[in-house]
Amino acid sequence: MTLPLFSLAGRVALVTGSSRGLGLGMAEGLAEAGATVVLNGRDPATLEASAQELAARGLAVTIAPFDVVDDAAARAGVDAVVERHGRLDILIANAGIHHARPLPEWEMADWRRVMSANLDACFVLAQRAALPMMRQRHGRILFTTSLTGLLGRPTIHAYSASKAGLAGLTRSLAAELGEHGITCNAIAPGYFETDLSAGLRKDAAFVERINARVPLRRWGKPRDLAGIAVFLASDAAAYVSGQQIVVDGGMGSAL
Repeated sequence: MTLPLFSLAGRVALVTGSSRGLGLGMAEGLAEAGATVVLNGRDPATLEASAQELAARGLAVTIAPFDVVDDAAARAGVDAVVERHGRLDILIANAGIHHARPLPEWEMADWRRVMSANLDACFVLAQRAALPMMRQRHGRILFTTSLTGLLGRPTIHAYSASKAGLAGLTRSLAAELGEHGITCNAIAPGYFETDLSAGLRKDAAFVERINARVPLRRWGKPRDLAGIAVFLASDAAAYVSGQQIVVDGGMGSAL
C-alpha cells in the first residue's frame, strides 16, 4: 500500500540535539507525521522530560542519550537505535555548538572544538547511519547548516566554516548514496529563538536590526522547521537530494 505523500508512518528517525530548540521542533514534526522518533542529547533528564511531553500527546518517542562528539559513543548510539527498532530511516544530525570571539582572540582549541561538534560528528553519524539505510535501500540524511554558512557574520568564524563544510558534505553524500535509495539534504536556518541565540536576543539593537532585514519581521521559532523536516524526510522529497534549503523568513533574499 502506498503511503500518503507526507506520511512517515512506520519510519524510525534519530534526531541529535533534540532535547530542546530546533532539534525538538523538527523531532516533533516527524512524530506528528507518524514516525517513531528517537531524541538525542547529553542529559538524560532533559531528554526524558521532552519525550514525556511528546508521549503525552500520543506520539511515538524514545530517547538515546549520548555525546555526538564522542565517536565511539555516536556509533554505538546509532547501532542501539537500529537494534531496538529494527531499522533506521531518517537521521537529522542537528547537534552543534557556537563560539564567538574577535579574530585575534581565537585559540585553535576553540576552532577544533566547534569543528568537532558541528562537522566531524555529523560525518561520523552519517557514516554509521548509512549502513542500515543501504541494507534497506531507503534512507534520509538531513543536516542542520546555517544562513551564516552563506552570509558572513563577524566573530563566529569556526561556526560559519563548519556549516559551509557541512553543506559540502551534504552534496558529496548525496552523490555517493543516491544509488542506494538514500537522499541527503541540508536545512539552513536563519535567526531563530533558541538557547543558542539567547545571548544575541539580549541585545535589543541587534534584534531590531535583524527584524528590519527579515521580510517577515520576526525571528523564527523551532516549530517553523517542522514542515521542511517532514518534507525532506518523506516520499514527497523522494527526488530531492544534495540540496541546502534556507529557512530564514526571506532574510537572505532581501536587500
